[in-house]
Amino acid sequence: MRHPIVLSLLFACNASAAETPRQVLYMYAAEAAGSIPGFEPNAGLGEHLYTRRLASARRMASCTSCHVDSPLQRKRQIDPARFEQRLARDCLAVIGRECTAGEKADLLAYLTAGY
Repeated sequence: MRHPIVLSLLFACNASAAETPRQVLYMYAAEAAGSIPGFEPNAGLGEHLYTRRLASARRMASCTSCHVDSPLQRKRQIDPARFEQRLARDCLAVIGRECTAGEKADLLAYLTAGY
């Protein structure tokens, strides 16, 4: 019973220990590469994930339902812990399932493009 708690704390520490969005991006990319050899984050796929409209989504049709069409703002800060927390909630609401590590890496590549 203790092991799931310890693992949860370990993963939470890993996400919060990463200081920059790029470090979080590399963490997701490494996780995705474990199941997809040669995985490279793709900002184009991240943009598609962010902007696509899903007719099957009951609560939100897309990320842009709540966020602006272009999230790329210089002032925008990405707190790694909040990013993970919000993705856990928003992926379920928008696409009906948890996002994969690859999708998270692609999305973060899009959100941090140009930084």
